[in-house]
Amino acid sequence: MSHPVRRLLAACCLALTGLLALAGAASAHVTVNPSTAPQGGYAKLTFRVPTESDNASTVKLEIALPAEITSVRVKPHPGWSYEIQRSGEDATGVTWTADDGVGLGPTEFDEFDISVGPLPDTDQVVFKALQTYSDGTVVRWIEESAAGQPEPEHPAPVLTLTPASETTDSHGATTSTAASTAAEDTDDDGDSKAPLILSIVALVVAVAGAGATFVRRRA
Repeated sequence: MSHPVRRLLAACCLALTGLLALAGAASAHVTVNPSTAPQGGYAKLTFRVPTESDNASTVKLEIALPAEITSVRVKPHPGWSYEIQRSGEDATGVTWTADDGVGLGPTEFDEFDISVGPLPDTDQVVFKALQTYSDGTVVRWIEESAAGQPEPEHPAPVLTLTPASETTDSHGATTSTAASTAAEDTDDDGDSKAPLILSIVALVVAVAGAGATFVRRRA
């Protein structure tokens, strides 16, 4: 293999590494899973929390609940205590706090589960979140994305709501079976990145092949 071809392939590999790093960084946010749920019913939601600091641990997570959601149940989480904030009888938020000596280290993430409802008759629900680190740093995941604009630096978790059919779930609320199935199959940090990665790999291979052909023709 000639030196120009080797240099071209090396450059392609560096570009691929950079693109994959950017794809990983873009997903390192506080997210809600599933990303969709039917309007009018109750939903089990999982908030995925990665630690992005290199020298501090995540020790607290605060999730604000929109006014339209009045009921919340929290799944106990070993090593963490929780508190439900209320205004009168309505739930307004949930806070998880790590026990002494417990937290999410620099290479760790965790998931916190709640069941909420009834979900409003709107297109989406925004759950603003605060992530507190052991060094006192607070990251505010509260920025809302705007159509046609780049993703903000600290986007709030967003749950997209879909129309529901008249099917009764285990909570006695109306939900859409098809919508629920689609929601359960959605994972923001899992398989949704596969098409992007495959496209990047295909692009790099195509560029490398074209470059090699060009070099051979010139030779």
